[in-house]
This record gives sequence, C-alpha cells and structure tokens, in this order.
Amino acid sequence: MARSRALSGALVLAASAAFLAPATTAEAAPPGTKDVTAVLFEWNFASVAKECTTRLGPAGYGYVQVSPPAEHITGSQWWTSYQPVSYKIAGRLGDRTAFKNMVDTCHSAGVKVVVDTVVNHMSAGNGTGTGGSSYTKYNYPGLYSSYDFDDCTAQISNYQDRWHVQHCELVGLADLDTGENYVRGAIAGYMNDLLSLGVDGFRIDAAKHIDTADLANIKSRLTNPSVYWKQEVIYGSGEAVQPGEYTGNGDVQEFRYAYDLKRVFNNENLAYLKNYGEGWGYLNNASAGVFVDNHDTERNGSTLSYKDNANYTLANVFMLAWPYGAPDINSGYEFTDHDAGPPNGGQVNACWQNGWKCQHAWPEIQNMVAFRNATRGTAVTNWWDNGGDAIAFGRGSKGYVAINHETSSLTRTYQTSLPAGTYCNVQNNTPVSVNSSGQFTATLGANTALALYAGKSSC
Repeated sequence: MARSRALSGALVLAASAAFLAPATTAEAAPPGTKDVTAVLFEWNFASVAKECTTRLGPAGYGYVQVSPPAEHITGSQWWTSYQPVSYKIAGRLGDRTAFKNMVDTCHSAGVKVVVDTVVNHMSAGNGTGTGGSSYTKYNYPGLYSSYDFDDCTAQISNYQDRWHVQHCELVGLADLDTGENYVRGAIAGYMNDLLSLGVDGFRIDAAKHIDTADLANIKSRLTNPSVYWKQEVIYGSGEAVQPGEYTGNGDVQEFRYAYDLKRVFNNENLAYLKNYGEGWGYLNNASAGVFVDNHDTERNGSTLSYKDNANYTLANVFMLAWPYGAPDINSGYEFTDHDAGPPNGGQVNACWQNGWKCQHAWPEIQNMVAFRNATRGTAVTNWWDNGGDAIAFGRGSKGYVAINHETSSLTRTYQTSLPAGTYCNVQNNTPVSVNSSGQFTATLGANTALALYAGKSSC
C-alpha cells in the first residue's frame, strides 16, 4: 500500500484507491549489472534465505526485497506488517538472528537485499506488539511520544492539498513529524541498524506522504548516504504531490507503467508499446522503478495480477525484455480475502503449494531475468508489429523477443540483428536457427512469446 496498512480491509482499499501521484528522475537503476528484484511478499526470512540459494542467485536476480522486519501490531492480516510499534527486528517473519542469516545467505548467493521500510507512520491503536513492546497510538516507550507526531490527526482526504497529504494521517495511522530533528535521527538510526546487518537498499513505503526534503535529510544521516533506495510515490493526475519531486533522493516507483500495461494488455493494442516509458511521459529511465503489480495493486485491481493468467505472464515478459526502469517481480500468494495474511505465517516449504504463487519462479518469467542481464545496455532495434497485438523487437546483437497476444497462432519470418547461429527460445526451451541475414521463421501460438539471447545456444 502506500503507507501502511489499515484497521480494516475497507480502509485499506480506500487508501489504496486514494493514493495516486506523478513522476520523473532518480538515482539510476540499482547498481551493478543485475537490476531485477524478486519481491518475496510476506515470505519469512528463513524461506527467503533458502530461495536466494536455490533459485534467485542461479536465475540471475540481482536483488530480493523483503517485507518490513520491524516489530508491528499483532494480527494475521498482511497489513499488520505495515504498522510498526518499535524498530526492533521482531516481526512475524523472523527475529534479528534470522534476518542477519538471510542477508548473509543471500549475499553468498550473489543476491543483494532491499528492505521494505515503514517510516512515515506508526500504528493506529494500542496494545502489545509482536516483539512484546507495549504501545498506544501516540506513545511508543523508548522511541516516540506524542510530541513526535504531526498535529493533524484527521485522515488524509484531500490529495490536492500538499500539507494535508504530508501532515495528516494515512488511513488513521499515527503520522510521524519527519520535519523534527529527533524523528529524523530515530528513523536514520533504524535504517543504519539495518545497514549494519548488511542490507543493500531500501524501499521507502508511503514516501509520497513525507516531504522530499525530510527524506533527503534522513538519507544524509545514513552510514552509507548513497545507498540504493526506491520510493513509493503513487501517481495521481492533478495531485499536489508528484513523483518527479523525489528523484533527487533515489529511484521512484512508476505506477503509471503498471496501470497502463493493464489497459494495453486487456483492452488495447500491444503495438502501442513501441515507445513505452519516457515516450509516455513517465519518469526518466534512470529514475524509474517498474512493476506489473505489487501487493497493493493486485488487491485493489488497478493493475494486472496472477489472476489474469496469460495477460499477466506476457506483461512480465515484456517488462523484463524492455529497457526501461529497474523491474520488480511481485511474488505473493493466492487470496480471496483482501486482508488475508501469508500462508503458514510466511513459511514457504515449496513453490506452488499452500497458496504460494511464486511468480518469480514461473518459467516464462524467471527465464527472462537472464535475458535482461544478457541484453543490458543495448537499445531497442528491429521493432515489428502487426498494428494489433503481435509485436517483436531486438536488443541489438544481444537478444530478440516476440510476443503474440492475438487469439490465434502467428507464423512469420522475423528480422533480427543477431549473429547467425542456433539459439534457445527460453520461453519454451526449443531451438531456433538464425540465418546469415539475421532472420528466423517461427510459429507462435496465441498468448505465447519467444525470447532469444546471445550466449544461450542450447536448451
């Protein structure tokens, strides 16, 4: 969600619908040659560690994003993770030892760790947290007192009013006064603690509700002020707070990318994607974090989700093949109840069991991670479309992708810039021969894709 989670499903849905804000430039894609992040939503830390070793590292994922680790309110709902009550690592997903082991294990597998970080607000009620801390809405002993929260205690309702958006309460959650020196220091202290455990980056939850100058001040206090981070700033047409304001601090999540992919794949023509990205008025390529869906949007219906089957799969294939932004692959679990928390308390014994969807492991998606890594730094070449829902494009001499989103199969000869040779179509593990003119002929069934890249000659 944009800030944290609410008291009820209705409130959370309302909040998600209300968050909508614009975009521009950031700190460039994640450092390094592997910029794809697997977002393992509500996986516990032991399960994340195992997945880094067995799948994420070998598949070429550069990052794994984990759900908020701080102590939070009790309850089975997923959004309880987004109502912190202290900055101790003591949430339902694991303790400090499990978290540190996860970071070390993922690093050993060549995977960096990004933490979903909730610093805009605390909770909406009172009680005892998952780590045993007692709290009330405006009092968190040893951390914050009533003086550390914004004076506005009304819920945010007017997104045309900047002050209201950044000083009032998101779905009734106690809003921290991030303009305060003490609060800035406390937040930086939490993030520095995570950095001391080896964390490589942060997703700033509900960044839209924090003044960009406050975030810049907090970042300046970090032991590594240049650490990677991406900020959740949901675009809303005509709203007072726009995504482009935040690019000086780091990457910004480009929600319009996901919204428009849903519309194009469901109702329009893939041919329109020829200039997708900055050509559509989005954030600068170097500043954008992109995704097909995330944990909020798959629940509020604003984007595609696993429930959209082939449309969803092909949209992820396109995102990983297309050179715009740094992509997140959302990986969650089946749900019918919007509020339902993770199966087995976040323990994943195996993909595709107990409701775990593991989208990052779907072969059509997972195999595109290596494609993206292999084609990094190359522009789009040899674009082709049929004016409708069949497209194809190259990535210079390094790769080529074709997507048939039509209702019937398509056979044609494609022109590429690939060297002659035999390649593996990683979408279905079949060989494809490219001739000396860079051409190959293939048949793509309805709602299937083809992807070839240099270095992958055998299946």
